[in-house]
Amino acid sequence: MLATLETVAARSFGATTVAVAALPGTEIGLRLLADLDLPTPVRHVGPAYRTYAETFADAACIAWEELDAALDRGGTVLVANPNNPDGRMIAPEQLLGAARRLGERGGMLVVDEAFADVDPAISVLPHLRPDDRVLVFRSFGKFFGLAGVRLGFACGPDAIIAAVRHRLGSWPVSNTALAIGTAAYRDTDWIEAARTRIAAASAALDDRLRARGLDPIGGCPLFRLVETDATALFERLARCGILTRPFDYAPRWLRFGLPGDEAGLDRLTRALDRG
Repeated sequence: MLATLETVAARSFGATTVAVAALPGTEIGLRLLADLDLPTPVRHVGPAYRTYAETFADAACIAWEELDAALDRGGTVLVANPNNPDGRMIAPEQLLGAARRLGERGGMLVVDEAFADVDPAISVLPHLRPDDRVLVFRSFGKFFGLAGVRLGFACGPDAIIAAVRHRLGSWPVSNTALAIGTAAYRDTDWIEAARTRIAAASAALDDRLRARGLDPIGGCPLFRLVETDATALFERLARCGILTRPFDYAPRWLRFGLPGDEAGLDRLTRALDRG
């Protein structure tokens, strides 16, 4: 069952030239990075997911504007594409160029594609050669809406993926995750319909936010980031039973996830209109 899941997922990702290993959630995979003897120094592009900084005690956080210069210094560079929380996206061909430039110096590019399932054009996986020094993480729960299944994937060179498999042992994910994941990735009709539905839902969320002076400053189809009096708005929405995401390092940022349906969007609208 494990091999079947990994084969079906690889086909869904377009990962035909690299090895793919199932993980008990992408979070576990990211935290395994420190055990994989990756080249140093390690840098992650931020602001981004907090786990990147926690994985490597001596990792340096660099701004997006510093990424180009970092490629010439070798080591390991970790980026999210789309980025969390601002949704910044890098074209696959640009990422591929960065990876090969870094690889010429013995480096490794790690790409967290947790939000990439919404659009296959985002992913670098279909463009990789077997010898590319690129490790890609994919998440199951964000797109399929089943975070509790605890399923993710590491995709990359055979030696790196073999090290991941060894670290996780013979039973990396539950039978429930194997069954649900295999069925989900095989359901190509549902995947295409979900992509269309998510695109429409994010456009509708944009309309409601902009109509209330909350112009998104970033995001991807699964979330939107706005700049506002974030503390006050977070508390007001929370009192209405609506949770958004504030950021301690950017006190005016607030991230909105997609409402689950039209009724949820209307409930958000009413809460925003209460003032």
